[in-house]
Amino acid sequence: MTEFTVDVGGRGVRARTVGEASAPTIVHFHGTPGSRLELTFGDEMSRQRGVRVVSFDRPGYGLSDPAPIGLSAVARDAEALADHLDLDRFAVFGWSGGGPFALATAAALPARVRRVGLSGCPGPALEIPSVREQLNDNDIQALSHLPGDPGRAAQIFLDGNRELLDAMVSVRTDPDAPWVEWMWGASDPAVITEAPVRRALFESFAEAMKQGPDSIAWDNVAFVGPWDFRLSEVSAPVHLWYGADDTTAIPAVGEWLAGRLPDAELSVYPGEGHLVPFRHWAAMLSTLTGR
Repeated sequence: MTEFTVDVGGRGVRARTVGEASAPTIVHFHGTPGSRLELTFGDEMSRQRGVRVVSFDRPGYGLSDPAPIGLSAVARDAEALADHLDLDRFAVFGWSGGGPFALATAAALPARVRRVGLSGCPGPALEIPSVREQLNDNDIQALSHLPGDPGRAAQIFLDGNRELLDAMVSVRTDPDAPWVEWMWGASDPAVITEAPVRRALFESFAEAMKQGPDSIAWDNVAFVGPWDFRLSEVSAPVHLWYGADDTTAIPAVGEWLAGRLPDAELSVYPGEGHLVPFRHWAAMLSTLTGR
């Protein structure tokens, strides 16, 4: 395992790699909140299968310098990271809020992204009726400023969720705090009882929140509002995995995305929630790399 920082226009992007440089590579886009440590639970599995996994912190998460977050902007960060590592062809994987960024990267780099994997990926909220109905007044107010004033939209998202976000920051270093139950108790009650799962979630969460909650608001600007690329531009095969009981990213979103992507396959797991990769990472590695 190695960690390093890539300079992108004078801004540092912190990254992590596991596996041999010559191995088939997956570039991972973490959730919201999340960090480059998100897939550490799968490190040994990746090594055993001869797969390299590259993860990086989006702006303001973990050890990456803060900056406005946009789907195509993060795709450019991923391109700079791939250039730094001399990656010619690679797969991308996005978990939860990382999914739209993975898709944006596939759209921006069609000659380099060979396959896309998405687990519990959200969609553009205003375009999906079942999601649009779930928006609250704060969401609608924030979205009214897009795409013209993303900074104002981010501030409204931040202000409207301040109590929850401040609570998350306050327990960032407490592994026994109830934040795991807050986030996944309804959708994944069995999974979060497992000690290795809780440890992995805590380590990524603690790292993600080092600089505070602003990056969470910017993530919402990027993927809750209008997307700045077209799904038709994603030419690589896309594999979508959802839990039937997921309340964070409902399977209807996967159906909507699969129906609009040029080449997509959707799998929905009965009785599972948002933490699908903890149960199916080996199969996901195989799908994305053939290993």
